[in-house]
Amino acid sequence: MAKTLRLILGDQLNIKHSWFKELQPDVTYILLEVMQEQEYVMHHVQKILAFFGAMRNFAYQLSKLGHKVIYVKLDDENNKQDFAENLNRVIKKEHITRFEYLLPDEYRLDEQLKEICKSLHIETGSADTEHFLTERMAVKNFFGKKTRYLMESFYRNMREKLHVLMDDDEPEGGRWNFDADNRKKYDGKVPLVPPVVFNHDVTPLKKMIDAANIKYFGEVDAEHFGWPLSRQEALSALKYFCEHLLPNFGTYEDAMLQQHISLFHSRMSFAMNVKLVSPFEVVSTVLKYYNKNSKLISLAQVEGYIRQIVGWREFMRGVYWAQMPDYQEKNFFKHHTEIPHWFWDGKTQMNCLKHCIGQSLTDAWAHHIQRLMVIGNFCMLAGINPDDVDAWYLGVYIDAIQWVEITNTRGMSQYADGGIIGSKPYAASAAYINKMSDYCKNCHYDYKKKYGERACPYNSLYWNFYERNAEKLQGNPRIGMAYMTLKKMKPDEKQKIMEQAELYLDDLNKL
Repeated sequence: MAKTLRLILGDQLNIKHSWFKELQPDVTYILLEVMQEQEYVMHHVQKILAFFGAMRNFAYQLSKLGHKVIYVKLDDENNKQDFAENLNRVIKKEHITRFEYLLPDEYRLDEQLKEICKSLHIETGSADTEHFLTERMAVKNFFGKKTRYLMESFYRNMREKLHVLMDDDEPEGGRWNFDADNRKKYDGKVPLVPPVVFNHDVTPLKKMIDAANIKYFGEVDAEHFGWPLSRQEALSALKYFCEHLLPNFGTYEDAMLQQHISLFHSRMSFAMNVKLVSPFEVVSTVLKYYNKNSKLISLAQVEGYIRQIVGWREFMRGVYWAQMPDYQEKNFFKHHTEIPHWFWDGKTQMNCLKHCIGQSLTDAWAHHIQRLMVIGNFCMLAGINPDDVDAWYLGVYIDAIQWVEITNTRGMSQYADGGIIGSKPYAASAAYINKMSDYCKNCHYDYKKKYGERACPYNSLYWNFYERNAEKLQGNPRIGMAYMTLKKMKPDEKQKIMEQAELYLDDLNKL
C-alpha cells in the first residue's frame, strides 16, 4: 500500500468513520491547529478553545487505538500556520506517496483542498465524512429547478425515506408537524432543570492562544470549561437530554427566560457539528427513549426535536451546497448599516437584546428563537449589512460552521436570499417577544408603545421595515395583513411611527 497521509479537520472528529475500523501501518493521520482558521473571522474565545480541546482529545483517542497520528499544535515551532504549507512539509519529511482528506463541510475549505491536491505531485483522494443523513446535493436534487425550497416537503420526504415517526405510510399521530403545539411561553407548570455542563481546565490552551495574539471576543472560565470535548461526554449529554429535558422540549422550545439560558434544549449542536456524535445516533437514541417512555413523553415533544435534526439541519446543509458560492453575496434588501457596537459587549437598554447578546458573549450559545426572533429580527428591521450579521453569528456561537450559520442567518433570519429558504421575512414587533419571554417586564422601553418616550424600538422599526420594502414585499400573500394594517393607519399615526423609527435608525448605538 502507498504510504498515505490523511487529513482530519477540526469538525471531522468522527471516531466511527470507516477509516478507523482497522489499523493500517502505512497510514498516518494529521490534525492541524493553524492561524488560517483563527483569522477568516473573529471567533468567540470559547469556540477556539472547544475546537482545540476536542481536536486534541480526538488525536489522543486515535493514538490510543494504535493509529499513527501527527498533531501540529498552534505554537509548534515548525507550524507554518497554513494547511498547504504544513501538508507539503509533512509529505516531504515523511516521504508520503498518497494524500487523502475527508470532504469539508465549508465551501472555502473544499476549494482550498482541491487546489492543494492539484499542486501535489502524488496520488490524492477524498472520502465522505459518513456523518450526515443525506448527500451534499440532496436538496438541489430534491427540488430540481425550483428557485424556492420548502423545508416542510423536504422534511416529510426524509421522514418517509428514513421511516422515522411513521405508521406504515402515514405520519405517527396523523400529523406531520406539531409545531402549533410547541409555541408556549414558559408558565412554570414544570420545573426547570440546569443544562448539563462538564468541567475542563483549558487554562494551558487559553495561555497558548493569548501568547499567539489571536484576536477573539467573549468570555470564558478557563478553569471550568463546560462544553463536551469528547464523544463520551457528548453521549452523556444526549442521555441527560433524553432523561431530563425531552419530556418538555417541544412545548417550550420557543420560550425565553432571563434567568435560564437553555430551558429544555439539548445543547448538542457543538458535539454534532464537530461530529463527536452523528444525527443518526441522536435520532435513534431519542426515538428509543421515547418508545420506552411513551406514557411520560408526548409525540409533540419528540417530533419537535426530530424536525430540527432530520429536517432543518439536513435541509440547511443541502441549501448551502445547492447555493454556494453565490449565497454569501445575497443582499435582497440592500441593507448596509453597520452592526451596533453593543453587539460586542451587550450594553444596550433593550432588555431582550441585552440578555440574548449577553448570553451569547458569556456562553457562546443561544437557542434558535433568541438567535432568530430577537437578535436576527432586530438586525433585519434595522437594516444591518448581512455581511456584518454573518460575521458576528459565525464568530460568536460555539456551533457555528458556515454551512449551518449562513443559511440560517442570511437566509432564514435576514431574508437576504429573497425567499430561497423562507416564504416570508421573520419580522416581529415587541408583542411577539413579550408573548414568548419575560424580557419586556424589566426593560427600559415600553413594549406597548410605538412612538414617544421609551417606545420599544422593535415596534416602529417593524412598521418602518415594511414601509421601506413595500415594493419588494407587498405582493407576498403571507404578509398581506401587515400591508392592510399599514394602509388603514391614520396618516398622523403612521408619520409618528416612521419618525420614531428614523430617530432610532439615526444612531443605533444609543439604543
